[in-house]
Amino acid sequence: MKIIAVFSAKGGVGKTTVTANLSTALSQEGHKVLALDLDPQNALHLHFGGDPQRIEGISRATLAGDDWRNAGILSPAGVAVMPYGAVNEQDRRAFESLLENQPGWLLERLAALNLGEDDLVVVDTPPGPSVYMQTALTAANLAIAVMLPDAASYATLPMMENLVQTYCTPRPDFLGLGFVLNQVDNSRLLARDVSQVMRTDFGERIVGSIHHDQSVCEALAFNQSVLEYDPRCQATQDYLACARSIAEALTTFRPSP
Repeated sequence: MKIIAVFSAKGGVGKTTVTANLSTALSQEGHKVLALDLDPQNALHLHFGGDPQRIEGISRATLAGDDWRNAGILSPAGVAVMPYGAVNEQDRRAFESLLENQPGWLLERLAALNLGEDDLVVVDTPPGPSVYMQTALTAANLAIAVMLPDAASYATLPMMENLVQTYCTPRPDFLGLGFVLNQVDNSRLLARDVSQVMRTDFGERIVGSIHHDQSVCEALAFNQSVLEYDPRCQATQDYLACARSIAEALTTFRPSP
């Protein structure tokens, strides 16, 4: 299996939406995908038609010593989804303490699922540094940083690269850091300028550019990915192109010097 950690230095960049739609795009491109929610907001499964009242998830299953398979759902698009789950504050703290004290936890639990060699695990994390981000990056083969094409996101680049260098690049199985620019609006001069600067700075490490598209918001209202809701819209084509770039990156990326 290959693990893709999706993260961001700040909130409001659409990271969970990117995780969900990217997982569906990878599935449509022929990959077997497990979307794993390591964000206590527990929102990822809603993009896959999950029940808002559902409380099962990997946090509750881990604390209870239950099999993760009992916590998962299968989306209509064929993506296996492992929600974070709904927990009270005491259990959330207990789960976070477990993650801090068991650095190999994620790899051990994924190994118990007997995933195939070519299966992809896409992990959503909370914005900003956290034990969840550390857990995901420590296990990741590929890190994907989600950013908006604005000055605030660009200013977080040193933090994100430092996090990846700390938790990922010392490992020989880590393939690299890629960037997804989300909600790109080419009618805005600043967005065009920041996008161009990032493309100049990072070149092929820009694995996706997702245009601002109303269909993305509408799809979530119907508990669907944008690829299911509007297969012909610009965002759907962007996600499919991003999925192809990431699949290629899994075989060609190398750590930054």
